[in-house]
Amino acid sequence: MADLSPPDRDRRPGAHKGKSSGKVADFRYKRPAPSERKASGKRPARRGESRQGSPQRRQAYAALDLGTNNCRLLIARPSGENFTVIDAFSRVVRLGEGLAKSGRLSEEAMERTLGALHVCADKLRRRNVHLARSVATEACRRAANGEQFIERVRRETGIVLDIISAQEEARLAVLGCHILLEDGAGPAVIFDIGGGSTELVLIEPGGPVPRILDWQSVPWGVVSLTDTVGPVSGAPAAREARYAEMRRVVAESFAAFARRIAPVAARADDIRLLGTSGTVTTLASVHLELPQYDRRAVDGLIVPSTAMREVSMRLAAMSPRERGGLPCIGNDRAELVVAGCAILESILDIWPAKRLGVADRGIREGILRSLMASETAPAGGRAPASAPASATPAAAAGAGQERG
Repeated sequence: MADLSPPDRDRRPGAHKGKSSGKVADFRYKRPAPSERKASGKRPARRGESRQGSPQRRQAYAALDLGTNNCRLLIARPSGENFTVIDAFSRVVRLGEGLAKSGRLSEEAMERTLGALHVCADKLRRRNVHLARSVATEACRRAANGEQFIERVRRETGIVLDIISAQEEARLAVLGCHILLEDGAGPAVIFDIGGGSTELVLIEPGGPVPRILDWQSVPWGVVSLTDTVGPVSGAPAAREARYAEMRRVVAESFAAFARRIAPVAARADDIRLLGTSGTVTTLASVHLELPQYDRRAVDGLIVPSTAMREVSMRLAAMSPRERGGLPCIGNDRAELVVAGCAILESILDIWPAKRLGVADRGIREGILRSLMASETAPAGGRAPASAPASATPAAAAGAGQERG
């Protein structure tokens, strides 16, 4: 994707489980037997055609992202240089619940996640999926039983999840959302606040895909930080102390990256910031005072950084019940959103851009762009740098986007 691929500096246990992160076409369907094809009187579909003989642009591509908090699926068809979503699924599964203390995925969390993955498998079967890739991130990277769970998912749903590295997660997030960066010539930071980790990427603009200059992944997302520090609840003084501890923990983890990028920010007149995650889309919704979440109002929004910091501090000062009463948060997000606020404030501390771009897109879109790029590579030539080198068409004989 970039001229300079970021080094994988993540030394946490399990950080390098994603060695096979180029694996795609992971939801394979059996081709009809020769006798079945002969009986139907139809020739097998050639590469670049669906079963109805449609050109390649009509074929569907799928991206599944299993995170620490959410399970998300996106199915789309190419449309010029972009793609059109034809099906989507998102469910809060809290796969990483309790992981910070136990080091393992709990049986309850795995059962919730399997329920969501069965829905995804059904959608994949009903769509003409030509090429698919399914990835798992921080929860499965860190859990002692992460690989066993991946095997269980394969047996029970047919979906083969690829445990990707933090480096690959950052790459895909940038690829999926960088087009929403505010116009400018200066350097930018793109960040993804997840359930179990946060990725920060320093990029240099120019060309169809930005060049990655530096990056870091820290093991703090909305679930892992809440589980480790504890929920921001109780009396006002207790809430203030708990939030301050969250800020301290995150700032400490960001320290090395902050030192490296400080000279870049100091030299540049025009620095930019773009965030992709449920945290930034939720805070943007609160800022806009939306009665309910509206992706069209949020995706691509540019907000003053001071406004997002003010929203963060206001939410942190509220009780869980008060936060749950806000229309774009609700009880499901009331506990976890404060950890996201702490992470966001720490990012604003180390990269003081005047405005923050908001993206309701990320890893799944990055996967889809990689898959489609791999299919458009010139015959005998190399696929674009954004495409996995091993991308191959799936044997796919037939088998509304939501925020996380």
